Amino acid sequence: MTRTVALIVGAGRGHRFGGETPKQYRDYGGEQLFRHALRAFADHPDVDAVQPVIHLDDLSLFETATEGLDVMAPVGGGDSRQESVLRGLRHLQSQPPDRVLIHDAARPFVDHGLIERVLAGLDSHGGAVPAIPVTDTLKAVTDGVIDETVDRSRLWRVQTPQGFRYREILAAHEAAAGLQMTDDAAVAEHVGLSVAIVDGDSDNMKITRAEDLKMTELPGANWEYRTGHGFDVHRFGDGDGVILCGVEIAHDQGLVGHSDADVGLHALTDAILGAVGAADIGEHFPPSDPQWRGAPSSVFVEHAARAVHKLGGEIVNIDVTLICEKPKIGPNRVAMRDAVAAMLEIAPGRVNVKATTTERLGFTGRGEGIAAQAIATVRVALVNCTERRL
Repeated sequence: MTRTVALIVGAGRGHRFGGETPKQYRDYGGEQLFRHALRAFADHPDVDAVQPVIHLDDLSLFETATEGLDVMAPVGGGDSRQESVLRGLRHLQSQPPDRVLIHDAARPFVDHGLIERVLAGLDSHGGAVPAIPVTDTLKAVTDGVIDETVDRSRLWRVQTPQGFRYREILAAHEAAAGLQMTDDAAVAEHVGLSVAIVDGDSDNMKITRAEDLKMTELPGANWEYRTGHGFDVHRFGDGDGVILCGVEIAHDQGLVGHSDADVGLHALTDAILGAVGAADIGEHFPPSDPQWRGAPSSVFVEHAARAVHKLGGEIVNIDVTLICEKPKIGPNRVAMRDAVAAMLEIAPGRVNVKATTTERLGFTGRGEGIAAQAIATVRVALVNCTERRL
């Protein structure tokens, strides 16, 4: 019986994606990208085992991403993709498969049809890779000036999974150790293996930058827009300044609160949580819990944003209104907008911060404190028309 193992490579750090979390562990459709890729192979009837290759610093992230999935214990990767693949192949030597499929965790939208086409290609060739013919006109350029038009008739964009007979691709990778090659097909070509092209899939895109996710639609998903509202109040007390929407402002008083008393961010946190039905700031960060004493309110906002991302959603627009007689908000409004945008990892143009007064009426009019209200609009995925809940 032919035995097939899928080697899923997710040891990269994803620097071009941005943020502290490697891209393969970012949420999409309520699950990490890595999980999407692993499940496609774990659920395929012709794949006998799935061997992940990860960066061992990401072990806790990996365990979360693979909870309940039938995959092998991970192998630690190397400094390059090529080295990570070689380590994964070597690890399989104790029980060598007949065939191996090598796939990038950053391609989460691979489907069973594509896997089957690659496996079929191995029936008559030493390797098989999915690819899409180049349709754009190509130009050779020197110093910003076109030299010539390149014939595209023989050019293809190659994807993964790339399939090979196990012993042959292991030997090829051993022979190519120390060389710099862009994919496993190049490694195979280096030792003269015959590699066939099978039809690729335009949905099987590689996620490289954050904007790549925004260009995709989760297969089987419908979308809806939700709006949440937040309101908060803090009274003035002793101090020489306040923090509003993440910006420190000199003032003859401070705001009283268990955390840093950033009334604008507290209202914003409630607005975002409200948009995804995730209760309120007090439930997630109880004022009775001493760990939040003096904490920066950006922690609360970023937590609320993650609640949106867990639904495969994104924050579309934020509007914060600060209500006070003093201090003056106008000179700091742009800095506040930029600070909020940075916390949420969205464009500043999606954030608005403004101020108003109550014409000296009420507690804000008497200068006893500051109030804030916020509205958040988010877009979330309804996968297979069934709402996901936190």
